[in-house]
Amino acid sequence: MESNLPSVYNPKDVEDKWYKFWESENLFYAETDPSKTPFTIVIPPPNVTGQLHMGHALNNTLQDIIIRTKRMQGYSALWLPGTDHAGIATEAKVKEQLAEEGLSKYDLGREKFLERVWAWKEKYGGTIINQLKKLGSSCDWSRLRFTMDEGLSRAVREVFVRLYEKGLIYRGDYIVNWCPACKTTLSDIEVEHKEEPGRLYYIRYPFRDGSGHLTVATTRPETMLGDTAVAVNPEDERYRQLVGKTLILPAVGREIPIIADSYVDMEFGTGAVKVTPGHDPNDFEMGLRHNLEVINVMDEDGRMNKNAGKFSGLDRYECRKLILRELEEGGFLEKIEDISHSVGHCYRCDTVVEPMVSKQWFVKMKPLAGPAIEVVKQGRVQFVPERFTKIYLNWLENVHDWCISRQLWWGHRIPAWYCGECGEMSVSREDIVTCPKCGSSRIEQDPDVLDTWFSSALWPFSTLGWPEDTEDLKYFYPTSVLVTAYDIIFFWVARMIFSAMEFMKKEPFSYVVITGLVRDALGRKMSKSLGNGIDPLEVIEKYGADTLRFTLSTGNAPGNDMRFYQEKVEASRNFANKIWNASRFVIMNLEGFEPGDFDAEKLSLKDRWILKRLNDITKEITEAIEKFEIGVAAQKIYDFFWSEFCDWYIEMAKIDLYGEDEHAKKRTQQVLWISLERALKLLHPFMPFITEEIWQKLPHTGKSIMVSAWPEYNPAWDFADAKDMDVIMDAVRSIRNIRAEMNVSPARKARVIVRIGDSIVGDILQNNIKIIYSLAKVENMEFISQDEPAPHKALTGVIKGAELFVPMEGLVDIDMEIERLKKEYANLEKEIHRVSKKLENEGFLSKAPRDVVEKERNKEKDYRDMLQKVEQRLKMLEGLK
Repeated sequence: MESNLPSVYNPKDVEDKWYKFWESENLFYAETDPSKTPFTIVIPPPNVTGQLHMGHALNNTLQDIIIRTKRMQGYSALWLPGTDHAGIATEAKVKEQLAEEGLSKYDLGREKFLERVWAWKEKYGGTIINQLKKLGSSCDWSRLRFTMDEGLSRAVREVFVRLYEKGLIYRGDYIVNWCPACKTTLSDIEVEHKEEPGRLYYIRYPFRDGSGHLTVATTRPETMLGDTAVAVNPEDERYRQLVGKTLILPAVGREIPIIADSYVDMEFGTGAVKVTPGHDPNDFEMGLRHNLEVINVMDEDGRMNKNAGKFSGLDRYECRKLILRELEEGGFLEKIEDISHSVGHCYRCDTVVEPMVSKQWFVKMKPLAGPAIEVVKQGRVQFVPERFTKIYLNWLENVHDWCISRQLWWGHRIPAWYCGECGEMSVSREDIVTCPKCGSSRIEQDPDVLDTWFSSALWPFSTLGWPEDTEDLKYFYPTSVLVTAYDIIFFWVARMIFSAMEFMKKEPFSYVVITGLVRDALGRKMSKSLGNGIDPLEVIEKYGADTLRFTLSTGNAPGNDMRFYQEKVEASRNFANKIWNASRFVIMNLEGFEPGDFDAEKLSLKDRWILKRLNDITKEITEAIEKFEIGVAAQKIYDFFWSEFCDWYIEMAKIDLYGEDEHAKKRTQQVLWISLERALKLLHPFMPFITEEIWQKLPHTGKSIMVSAWPEYNPAWDFADAKDMDVIMDAVRSIRNIRAEMNVSPARKARVIVRIGDSIVGDILQNNIKIIYSLAKVENMEFISQDEPAPHKALTGVIKGAELFVPMEGLVDIDMEIERLKKEYANLEKEIHRVSKKLENEGFLSKAPRDVVEKERNKEKDYRDMLQKVEQRLKMLEGLK
């Protein structure tokens, strides 16, 4: 067979070609085949606004490794793809476009604005899908879903109506997290808390009867315009007698009561706190307990409203300044303290969030959380690693009602309609055009849309056709495993589990594999502000998708962050080149070869050894992937291919391939072919493109490596004597080490004398002497007994059961070598002196950049290590003289 592999591997010649082939042959399609066991993964849907980042690349590489393995193992393996409509993010993109045209969304109106968003989605929404394809993702694209496609929108309505009918969705005045920039509510987990410097203002509230004042402490004096009480702890001896008295609110003049509530922390500030039910979640709860009035003093964009009186129209921070000035002038500002406190920010735009009371839609969480807690406690859903179970349970056991309404236009509009005639509110699966109560056609739909996560929560079953009882749903649900990052356990994982338990009465998946973050080489999170993000598409363009995939696979452990650095990418590229060159060698040496069975009895020791090692790693890699230990599996195939197959077996195979024995040649070809073909299959899920290209050039049956059978452990290959190969390898290493230490030219062949301590070891060495001759550059091996003296002027290597002596005579000119080493010793001493002087120089240490100083320190250490080795070799040579 003539080799068709070019001398150099170029990913660009290979990757697009094979991806098109897989797609055109429909190899990603998963059939509902009753004779097969289903295995399903639903993709965490990337935002339709998204660009592939390193987190996506990691997550989708791991999913693809799992799905490709399962497909080869004979499962009907479905990896179901899709994208999320991403309410806030997508609306923001289109608003930016409009701003460039001098327009706002309100200039267009809802209908026209949504037309623009759909147009944007059609133009740019496929970007991330094409990028996932570049990565090699073997998703079933025929089943591609979008959270706002017709079927998923129907599922969203069905869920909303069912929950509403059960009393689990309600509408009410409630304190919510409000983003004044995005002009929408945020759920608790969409608020990012940051520790920031702030100020604590101590303000005097005078008693109505003129008997003095009560001092309260607050970080937000602008909200005092909405105060409706001051609260103290009922256990606080300082204030017990004041409960029930009336205060005058400074700067406003409103009368407010002093109330007692155990929520108040006696240690905070003065132990007396202002109560603003309209602008603080804890105060809101207190207001409900004490029947306090709720006064909202801000509008949607964070400006003071008419309830703020003379401060109306001011930005909230401008208002703060003016109030403080007025309080100071009136003698009400007692003191100011600098503090550090936690401030909530919008996770999208980083604006400081404003708690605000408004009419919103909520899901009652307690009844839904129960089954979702139980299914994890019972082990029907398992987190990998297990430590994330605690985080999940802790959140669900302390969960608040979920605010699901968002003041946006892009998203699933809430299916509630209000009658302008009689005020009736109706929730319906179908659009309402006339009031079901009074028949009026003055009907308006609720303007708000649902939280993006509401539709994502249904993803494992809505994508398979629910609420219809489709064949896909019956066959592929529940799904098998979810691979996702730890930062969306609450946002998404918990919500999918409770939604599935409510609507499917069955867990959505059996395993949740948590991935960590991809950090930069210094361990920092990749971010725009640091400018340390690495574009996975640039890595693919330069090195190929297989290199990127293997880089992300190695050193990866579930739940742990990983560092991404250039050296690792280059090591993976070198591995791809090693695979290519080794395969090229094998293919070039398969001339006249026909695959067939071999007689195990006629295999040589090296053949039995490589087949046993291949057998062992087949089992180990399969088990590691089963446990989602992808990094372990990647390392095992790397070590086997690079070291055992390439560095050892191929080198040993050359003896028979280039020898006169035709039977030995055919046997070696058979073992080379089977070893390479199996190793490529084990490698395929990690590096799909290069393995397909090589496999297609090997003798094979079937259409593609991706649908070929996964290798299985073969008990017949568990050869007991394969361990004897360790003796040969130890002997070769020992002789190679001596040659390297003495700087022996590769062209010079050594004479070796073996003093036998164990006759079995002696037999193994004698029976495989050709391997030692070839791999250790030996021309003659002489065996002597244990009681014979060691030869003169020879260096010794010790292996288990034997000593190896390599006489230096004829190999090395000892006097010349001593002379060379003395010069090297003198040069190293000079270099050490030079670097030491530099490192003693205070000026250099204080002025040079830290990495330059570090480089010099490393140089000094390396020189000292080299000096020590030269010294040892000189002593050895002097001893030989």
